[in-house]
Amino acid sequence: MIDILCYLGTEIIFVRINGNDIKFANSVHGNIWASIDGLKLSYIGVCREFPDLELRVDWKQEAIHRFKEKIKLMKDEEEVYQYLIKELNKMGYIPIKKMKAGFRPEAIHEWELH
Repeated sequence: MIDILCYLGTEIIFVRINGNDIKFANSVHGNIWASIDGLKLSYIGVCREFPDLELRVDWKQEAIHRFKEKIKLMKDEEEVYQYLIKELNKMGYIPIKKMKAGFRPEAIHEWELH
């Protein structure tokens, strides 16, 4: 299990990777974990990533489906972690700490995000 601590504006966001399962929580709602289905997605950001979804009514559901399928193809939690910190950084999240079960927390460095 790997936890990622991020900032999004003044909020603190927690991301938990447990195998291929990803959950999110924030500092506002306390310790309530939600799946990817509960995330707020930017229409502009989704269309930039997937131009074919621009005119579709179900753009959010399809973007979430594609995300889940991509995660399923990854071989381990470390690969999911590397993918997530880069994607979250593109969306304005600032990843700060990586907390892997059984290890001390590590700072996430700027060079890891590119």
